[in-house]
Order: sequence, then structure tokens, then C-alpha cells
Amino acid sequence: MTQPTAAARPSAARPKPARPTAAPGRTRIKTPAEIAEATRVPQSTPETRAVPAAYRTPDVVYWLEHAWYDNHVEPGVTVGAAADDGRITDVRTGVPTPPPGATVLRGLTLPGLANAHSHAFHRALRSTVQVGSGTFWTWRELMYGFAARLTPDSYHALARAVYAEMALAGITAVGEFHYVHHAPDGTPYDNPNAMGEALIAAAAEAGIRITLLDTAYLSAGLSKRRDGAPLERHQLRFSDGTADAWAERVSALKDTGHALIGAAIHSVRAVPAAQLATVAEWAGARRAPLHVHLSEQTAENDACLAVHGRTPTRLLADHGVLGTRTTGVHSTHLTDEDITLLGTSHTGTCMCPTTERDLADGIGPAARLQRAGSPLSLGSDSHAVIDLLEEARAMELNERLRSRSRGHWTAASLLHAATAGGHAALGWQEAGRIEAGALADLVTIGLDTVRTAGPLPRLGAETAVFAASAADVRHTVVGGRHLVRDGVHTLVPDVPRALAESIAALRG
Repeated sequence: MTQPTAAARPSAARPKPARPTAAPGRTRIKTPAEIAEATRVPQSTPETRAVPAAYRTPDVVYWLEHAWYDNHVEPGVTVGAAADDGRITDVRTGVPTPPPGATVLRGLTLPGLANAHSHAFHRALRSTVQVGSGTFWTWRELMYGFAARLTPDSYHALARAVYAEMALAGITAVGEFHYVHHAPDGTPYDNPNAMGEALIAAAAEAGIRITLLDTAYLSAGLSKRRDGAPLERHQLRFSDGTADAWAERVSALKDTGHALIGAAIHSVRAVPAAQLATVAEWAGARRAPLHVHLSEQTAENDACLAVHGRTPTRLLADHGVLGTRTTGVHSTHLTDEDITLLGTSHTGTCMCPTTERDLADGIGPAARLQRAGSPLSLGSDSHAVIDLLEEARAMELNERLRSRSRGHWTAASLLHAATAGGHAALGWQEAGRIEAGALADLVTIGLDTVRTAGPLPRLGAETAVFAASAADVRHTVVGGRHLVRDGVHTLVPDVPRALAESIAALRG
């Protein structure tokens, strides 16, 4: 690729700032330290995450009218949380009325939901991509147009609004599959991680946790060339050139109290086979989550067979990518051998049903994967909607349509995929359950809305999964902080306006 001249390069002849530079008239993106001070994000470090919380007097107490606790609905539960590390200090059942000073959460309270697969900028495509017909590949061309317009500032503004929308939907942690790294011509910003840091800052300002799955994206497609097919114009900003260069850049990103740094292989289309092991080894050395788009399209499988004589799953297995910290996203078109490889290696599976149906991808074999040994999680991916309850419901209902039988998962199993399963896939193993020592992340669903009124409270799990929606979320607590109160975000007071303005800025 021809190198840009010194005058054209964003990094030429200037000292490198520590953060992306704000455009004139735009608010400067705060540093992580400034965000923590302004929003009081509980600063749980890797060291404190490895040690169970001490049982001590809580700084805040929540009284849960009904709680999804130990796989059943329990009435009258108190949860204490510590302000210093955002962990649950104690859980007490059999508390019929709120204790003095307790914050009351009426409805059914679940552990915080985890969105295991997100592309934040895809939120700008909602409705726009519903005009006319087409395929995944025509949708992709529209997506590239929005990706080309992103800057660190505009991406920060959009992601902050999208993550606030997630908080309103009860999501307390997001896995951001991030591959828009550089300027549109592929030249690094002064700060090579300006885009990733903008996303980390956006999550903090929206009050939720993030696992930044920094993504290697090196080629336009499968090819017998060692370095894959040459990148197309819209893909230049996604690439670091080589997996070694990707590893050097991403190594400068650090975990913080609300953010973990993970890795991603965009797909076997986008990372040549000879470089897959570099990404896997980087993640393995840091015990970091590693995610990969897997067999989303039959065309990917056909190309992989033509070039390598094996399926994408087998290719990943042969290069050391599969394993307990790895999650395959979509895994839609798999062979029997693929399912066995994923299951026996305990590689996770993240299903994104609302996107998979929106793009006409197909229905992945989630039930067979889980039976084979692959843990399940859920994601909203392209954000056709942001609703983890709908993702859980759709996974079961899609399987019913395909098999013409009912009851492939219990409501409890689907809630597990939306909570503990998703948090584990993102490296937050201490989240997704209501128990002492766990992170104090809670989401409360109203049981008296037009969708949820009528069933007995003991059927709350079934009500949540098969009737409720994100619109029924009343409260979201992250690390003990009451982030969403009665359906209102406490840090981003007008989320619809923030979404509308940040999306309008990308229309050009």
C-alpha cells in the first residue's frame, strides 16, 4: 500500500496526545480518571476481582419485591452492596417488607444482563437497511458507508447513546466487537487506539461495563495468497496490516475498573490462516476473551473449503483458536464435525437471533451446540433491536419453528444465557448472579405492564422470557449504583435525543 505523504498523515510532525483530539465545537472526551471521578464508577481491579469480597456492612441496600434467586423466584429479598468495589456484601431472603433506608425495586429482579456481541455503530443503520430487499452482502455495503464517516468524537457520541440504550434495557455489560481502528485511508490516528478508547469512555459515561474485543481484520477475503485478498477501500481503516502489528497496538490498551481488553478475529475471511495463531497466542498469554465471527454465511464456508480444504471451524481448531476462553459468534452453518469440535473444546457460542433473522442468515444449531458442550451467550449484534429478553425468546422460538417441537430450553436456561453465560464469555465471571461476592448488577422488570400483568409472580422467569421486553425494564443497578430509576437513565437524561443527534451526524 502506498504510504501517505507527511502532510497527509494524521500522525506526522506532531506530538502524540494521550486521547483523541476533539473537533472544534465538540465536547472533549474525558480521560478514564476524569470519568471515574465524575461518575463514581466502582473501580474493581483485576486483583480485587480475583479475591472474594469480604462480608461487611453494605453501603447501600436494595429490597427486591421478587428476585430470580438460586434458579427460582423468591419474594422479599434484600441485597447489600459495597461502594468501594461494587460487590454484593450479603443476600437475605424472607424479608416481607422493605427495611428502613432500603431502596425498593418492585417487580422481578434478575442479575444484570450481558450483551455478548455488539457493533455500536450499526445502531445508525436501524430502519435505513430495511428499505427494499437484498442479502447480507448488500447490507454490508450500506454498513461500510456509515463506518467510513466515523471519527473518535462521533463514535464516542454514538456509542455513549447506544450504551445508555442498553442500560435502559437492563444490560450491565457489553462485548464490543471493535474493528474501526484507524482513519478512513488506513492511517493510524496520533493515538493509535483513539477509537477504542472512545468506546471505553462511552461505556463509562453510560454507566455500564465493557469488554473491548479489539479485532484483527487484515484481508478482504479468503485467498491462496499468504496475506489473503487485498483490502477494499472501505476496509482500509479496519486493518493494522499484520497480526503482529495488531498485537503491538492492542497491547497498549489496559484493563480498568469498568473495562476489560479482549481480542477478536473478525472471521476466517479477514485474518489469513497463517496469522490466526498470533491473535490466539496474544489472548492466551493474557487469559483474555477471544471472539470470532464463525460460519455466518454459507459463502464463507464454500470459500474456506475451496482455499483450505476444510471448514472455518476446523481451520480455527488447527491453528489453536478454539478453547474455553473463545466464543464463536453466530455459528450458523456448521457440520456435525464442527459441532463436535466446538463442544469438546468447550468453545462458547454467542447467538444473535434478532440480527440473524434480520439479515436472513439462518438459524444456528444452538441446542445441538449446547448439548455437545458449548456454553451459550446472547448478543444484539447489529442492533436491529436492543433487547436481550427478545434474543432469549427468539433462540427458543426459532428452534421451535425449525424442529416443530417446543421446550428446547427452560426459561431458567435462557436467563442463564442472557446473564451469567454472557458475562463469562466477556471475562466477567464474577457477574451474572445474585450472591455475596458477586458484582452488584441488577435489572428489575415490571410485573404490572400490559405485557406482564396477570401471571403469578412465581412464573416470573417465564413472564420475563416469553412476554416481557426491554420496555418493561424499570431499574438497572451496576456495581451497586442505581443507574436506571423508574425507566430514566441517571447519567444520560435524554437517551432518545442523544441517539437521534449522534446518528444524524453520521448521515453526512
